[in-house]
Amino acid sequence: MAYTLQWLRSLTFMVQMYLVMLIMGLFFFPWAIVHRQGAYTGVRIYCRWVRWTASWMIGLTSEIRGKIPKGELLIAGKHQSFFDVIMMVSVVAKPKFIMKSSLIWAPILGQYALRIGCVPVVRGKRSEAIKFMMEQVQRGTAPAGQLIIYPQGTRVVPGDRMPYKIGTAVLYRITGQVCIPAATNVGIFWPRYGIYRSPGHAVVEFLPAIEQGLEKDDFMNVLEDTIETRSNELMQGAGFNGIYKDFRRT
Repeated sequence: MAYTLQWLRSLTFMVQMYLVMLIMGLFFFPWAIVHRQGAYTGVRIYCRWVRWTASWMIGLTSEIRGKIPKGELLIAGKHQSFFDVIMMVSVVAKPKFIMKSSLIWAPILGQYALRIGCVPVVRGKRSEAIKFMMEQVQRGTAPAGQLIIYPQGTRVVPGDRMPYKIGTAVLYRITGQVCIPAATNVGIFWPRYGIYRSPGHAVVEFLPAIEQGLEKDDFMNVLEDTIETRSNELMQGAGFNGIYKDFRRT
């Protein structure tokens, strides 16, 4: 009975979440077209709305820990579900992502993603997207802000292992920017697929910066160790009993 009630709450929450996405998307769209700040404001307000409604509709509270990244830098985060994206965008001033190219066709979501400077990636052509983005940076046409990248390239189920892709190290080297790792436990409450959302306390935590100066392999090892260790701690603290099998670059 309790499961059924929570499933119905989750369904109601999801329906209103996408309905409000449409309403807010249309409301802020004229401003977003005229000025990029309209897009930033629209997506930030929407993400805060989702966090707020999740807290009382399905019992999923959320918390951002650590110093909020500001300025020109990279954020490399653990990606477990759509909710970790929502949480980050709710607090980061000028977020932009390297995202799947198919998302640009998603109503509302795709248009706003392009407006805030997200870079679409065709599967198997990630290096081309990175090269294109770097050309924009060099020409000065890329919007300023915080580039959020998910080193594993996809949403990862808690307890599963997935190698970290080298693209993050390429961006770290070419941009000359510091990299902020980000850990999370959201996947144990908000899964990749399905309707059911579990009550609990979701956390996204920004961790100490990885400064410039590391070689590629050293950077990747530090990044993975930092993110996976803290994500495991957050998940275990929330009651997850799965075991992450360590994956190290060889």
